[in-house]
Amino acid sequence: MTTTDPHDTHDTQTVATPAGDARITWHRAATSPALSPGPVLALGHGAGGGIEARDLRALAAVLPPLGVTVALVEQPWRVAGRKVAPAPKTLDTGWRALWPALAAPGVPVVAGGRSAGARVACRTARELGARAVLALSFPLHPPGRPEKSRAAELLGTGLPTLVVQGGNDPFGKPAEFPAFPEGAAGEIVEVPYGDHSFAVPKRAPLTQDAALEGLTRSVAEWLGALRDG
Repeated sequence: MTTTDPHDTHDTQTVATPAGDARITWHRAATSPALSPGPVLALGHGAGGGIEARDLRALAAVLPPLGVTVALVEQPWRVAGRKVAPAPKTLDTGWRALWPALAAPGVPVVAGGRSAGARVACRTARELGARAVLALSFPLHPPGRPEKSRAAELLGTGLPTLVVQGGNDPFGKPAEFPAFPEGAAGEIVEVPYGDHSFAVPKRAPLTQDAALEGLTRSVAEWLGALRDG
């Protein structure tokens, strides 16, 4: 089922999954003879919030004029209004079930998300046929527990992978991340002074707008390289 708000520039789609109804908010790519068809960038949210996260909103605003369709995915637990995210297995089940809707436009799909959504993308991208993985604020470990590493999820995607990480993220600072395996197309971009939500302190020599501009520029350049590669 698709519903369109005549006062907005995007449309929403409800997708039934074994975990309940999920919702996709589509921010459609601009069409122009000067733009080659771009991918769909599918972005899931974290366990502590929804698609209103500042990084997801920024990418949904910046990328469509560049020819990239952004699909913001709300997991069933969030659509149902529950406060606590379910187990990773359930998150993966919902993501797998809605993937055909994400792939329906017939262009490559880049699997992505922030925090828990990034973990879902990493765990499932290869089996679902994703073109690449975008991990925003990947939770490398719980705060203060570096021994509880989730690096295997990130390093095991088997696909081109971009990690965008805040310089002050308590779930893992960029310097804490292990190197990608030899031959793997993985890279990490730091958002200076950013925390897990890419918020920067008011006293930082970088404004919030500049931090988000750097984030969106890095993602746009990476997607452009994928398109041309």
